[in-house]
Amino acid sequence: MSQHSDVLIVGGGVIGLTAAYFLARDGASVEVLDQGDFGQEASWAGAGILPPGGPSNARTPFEQLRAQSAALFPTLSAELRERTGIDNGYLRCGGLEILGDEPNLADDEWHAEGIQAEILSEKEARRLEPALAPGLGWACHIPEMAQLRNPRHIKALLAACHSLGVRLRPDCPARGFRRDGGRLHSIRTAAGDIAAGQFLLAAGAWTEMLLDLVGWQPGIRPIRGQIVLLNTGTSLFRRIVLDGKRYLVPRPDGRVLIGSTEEDIGFDKRTTAGATRELLGFAIRLVPALAEASVERSWAGLRPGSPDGLPFLGRVPGFQNLFVAAGHFRAGIQLSPGTALVLTELLLGRPLTIPLEPFCLDRAVAFRS
Repeated sequence: MSQHSDVLIVGGGVIGLTAAYFLARDGASVEVLDQGDFGQEASWAGAGILPPGGPSNARTPFEQLRAQSAALFPTLSAELRERTGIDNGYLRCGGLEILGDEPNLADDEWHAEGIQAEILSEKEARRLEPALAPGLGWACHIPEMAQLRNPRHIKALLAACHSLGVRLRPDCPARGFRRDGGRLHSIRTAAGDIAAGQFLLAAGAWTEMLLDLVGWQPGIRPIRGQIVLLNTGTSLFRRIVLDGKRYLVPRPDGRVLIGSTEEDIGFDKRTTAGATRELLGFAIRLVPALAEASVERSWAGLRPGSPDGLPFLGRVPGFQNLFVAAGHFRAGIQLSPGTALVLTELLLGRPLTIPLEPFCLDRAVAFRS
């Protein structure tokens, strides 16, 4: 039996690592297990788009979680850089949401949260970003939209956790639980039983398998998202461009991320020619000059989808010391600081910044029929 930690986290993606960092920063002893290497699944694969949020005006539970995260990111990014020397690439670059032929109420939705947004004509949008193609129509400008570089953010989180004494165990899959009624004692692994006071399941798309071991099947499933990376050699445009569920994310070094597909095909991380063709066509339609960019690489990640699009956060019913944080779908990076904040409050017995009832596992009962 290993040394007893206050909290044992299963899953070393952005949710698990951010929670570990927050908990350790507040004095808890933390251990993190991952079945592979840390942060190499959906957390690494994402584009790092960070929509703004207004904590005082957020209406829905999801908006509250996003708003808290948006408010935390600038400070968290600076703190990680100061602690580790690693810059996660946080940049408030702004965003343009393509609206098409008629302006809709996109800016009203942002304004309702107290977020600056402005509807622009096609001419005004192209004045901001001359590389945009003609004929795209109206756009909504969101100046406070930000981005970060996922692999660098994961690297910074790992270094920060290490600096705080978090025990990190890669290649250590959880194989089962040892329990006494409603209390977990340890997790079974190939390296032996690992005990802790409290346990947090944050294994992304793989969390369903762990919850199934304790009688829960909330419906967390992998949704493949493919991304293509271009290198333009120069900076064609500065702002994130959003069009429905797809996007272009320009990096300051001239690279451009094109994403992303949504494919419900199980645990399959292959990239496909068809998806690559669709993404490249989308990119060139929005920014014609991208036709001359070199294709640097493509990859896919498995996002943890949930039946209603909301993550599962909080205590696992029937257990005193087992908690879950999974099912963030496309929003793992953007919701990670708010998720870590409220889980730290929950596990350390503090008042909650965000009510967790809307995210509870109990709501999954309706999805199981």
